Amino acid sequence: MFRYTKKTLTIEIITLIAAAIMLLPFWILLVGSLKTLPQILDTAAVAPPTSPTFDNFIQLLSPASSSSGNIWAGLFSSVIITAGSIVLLVALGSVAAYGIARSTSKWSRRSFYLFLVAIILPTQLGTLPLYIGARTVGLVGNPWGMVLIYTGMLLPLSVFLYANFFRNLTPEYEEAAIIDGANRYQVFRRVVFPLMSPATGTVAILAGLIVWNDFFTSLIFLNGTPWQTLPVVMYSYVGSLVSQWNLIFAVVIVSMIPILAFYAFAQKKFIQGYAGGLKG
Repeated sequence: MFRYTKKTLTIEIITLIAAAIMLLPFWILLVGSLKTLPQILDTAAVAPPTSPTFDNFIQLLSPASSSSGNIWAGLFSSVIITAGSIVLLVALGSVAAYGIARSTSKWSRRSFYLFLVAIILPTQLGTLPLYIGARTVGLVGNPWGMVLIYTGMLLPLSVFLYANFFRNLTPEYEEAAIIDGANRYQVFRRVVFPLMSPATGTVAILAGLIVWNDFFTSLIFLNGTPWQTLPVVMYSYVGSLVSQWNLIFAVVIVSMIPILAFYAFAQKKFIQGYAGGLKG
């Protein structure tokens, strides 16, 4: 029988305090997006607006506004780059991980360790040679080049999560399909890959979060082009003397909606996949 003790009360209080600390930035964003610039400068950051206004969102998203063009272009660019990166990471990562997980040769284990090393190394170390190579083959300044760059950066993470899942998956289903006459490609496409939906959801969400929120790579490889992503568009509202904080708060809220909706849609698969991907 459950007993409500002082220890339980202490745990609940600590949990509530931790939740309040984590939610505080979101509260500041929300109330800031509903204030005018003078209200933001004259009131405390956590204070709710005395007269909430949606003018910031109207100014950002209205077709008649001078600010809306950059926002819609940045949103479109972010969607294209994020979606393209997720598709390639799922396709390439699952195939590579399947070969590594099912192979018994030494090369598979060594390849897996190489992917682990690539996860540990910071991607900023290779920015200069990557930029030179991308410029040489014409991948700088266009979204499809960014898709390939992000795929290369995040493929080790995709392989790591998929490989651990494949190793925890019993091969009996594959053996039964082979007995029925299926080849290795058919086994993977029709049997194995559908069973890996939790891992696919995890890869999609983690990669989507990283690509959607990335500022550095987009700034370097898309600088001065109409394909700049939302994080770079946000930075355009920050000035050396005056910053449009009301619009900055509003554009951050707008940029959060698509990725939060995607996470809400796939959160069950994400939790299952993240728990399973860390095993082994």
